[in-house]
Amino acid sequence: MEKTPWGLDVLFVLLGAVMVLAMHAGFAFLEVGTVRRKNQVNALVKILTDFAVSTCAYFFVGYAISYGVTFLVSAKVLSGAGGIFAPSGYDLVKFFFLATFAAAIPAIVSGGIAERARFWPQLLATAIITSLFYPGFEGLAWGNRFGIQDLLASTFGAPFHDFAGSVVVHAFGGWIALGAVVTLGARQGRYRKDGTVIGIPPSNIPFLALGAWILSVGWFGFNVMSAQKMEGLSGLVALNSLMAMVGGILSALVVSRNDPGFIHNGALAGLVAVCAGSDVMHPIGALVTGIVAGALFVAVFNRCQNRWRIDDVLGVWPLHGFCGAFGGIACGIFGQEALGGMGGVSLASQAAGTAAGVLFATLTGFIVYGAIHAVVGLRLTPEQEFRGADLSLHQIGAYPEEDLPAHEMAPPSFANGRQTA
Repeated sequence: MEKTPWGLDVLFVLLGAVMVLAMHAGFAFLEVGTVRRKNQVNALVKILTDFAVSTCAYFFVGYAISYGVTFLVSAKVLSGAGGIFAPSGYDLVKFFFLATFAAAIPAIVSGGIAERARFWPQLLATAIITSLFYPGFEGLAWGNRFGIQDLLASTFGAPFHDFAGSVVVHAFGGWIALGAVVTLGARQGRYRKDGTVIGIPPSNIPFLALGAWILSVGWFGFNVMSAQKMEGLSGLVALNSLMAMVGGILSALVVSRNDPGFIHNGALAGLVAVCAGSDVMHPIGALVTGIVAGALFVAVFNRCQNRWRIDDVLGVWPLHGFCGAFGGIACGIFGQEALGGMGGVSLASQAAGTAAGVLFATLTGFIVYGAIHAVVGLRLTPEQEFRGADLSLHQIGAYPEEDLPAHEMAPPSFANGRQTA
């Protein structure tokens, strides 16, 4: 009986971890459906290997920075013997859950730098970010490390509140991506010297939609299971996530004039924005948050691509960077009791925490990707980029039969019952 509550918490967090793990398939298919056919295999491989590298970096280094916990003890101790770790391996599934969040950072960046980044330098950046930079900010916001949260609480009456990572995960990943995208530069032929912007449409809307659906479903594990204990489970988080998602869809539908790519990403914009305040907002506040986020994504994406000429392939800076930062602020607005929220949040703390996350992430992106680009090079050669990352890096395309010479694709002919060349 003593173990039963811990066992329930283990199961609860494990289900959340598995749902967020499944979201990485959503990241993969969202990128596969957006990039050109010659880069689809690369998208799949990047997301999977980034996850593996992120998990190892976070296990050996990052988690200790965030929470002061190391796993370099015996399995008995890890499972709860000795009182250092919680019973039933609860702390281990908690790591699993939070590791899937850490791995979301390179998954976000991957969509921005798609079609032109070298493979191994990108993995190096992943290892550096998830072992050092992301855990530093995560520890500040969620691990109550470095005394910043206590300072905000004493100054503004409440600490920085980010229940499920609008700023800690999404804005942080999106603003890192800005540094990576600017460092790499635009894809070949994207912008002409005469000012013409060459449109590159998504290669596969069904794959893009599949990625958005997988992410949307998994998001309810991302948000609801952020309580990390059964006793903290709240249906309010689930309903607020739902309302923000549909708000993002509807506003993207209207603002984009029925563009399928924007509509599916509109759902994600609403979910990104509601993460921070999903446990304190009223559902109507969550709906408004989603509506604003969906419109914000469409507007910033178009301006980013066409006016600022920042070739962010999947629009991860507008989607995660801007909508995540907006979510941090929206928590401080719609979480107030005067607007039907639960209270206990400070708009000043939300603004300060969000600004700190944006600044730290932006510096991280330019420093890490700039240094790697200067030392070993980050971009494919023009020939490799023209050929596509699939054949250049992995020696196989998503549709290998299309890469064969015509004479090798010709069906065999038969004469007198014998097959001939």
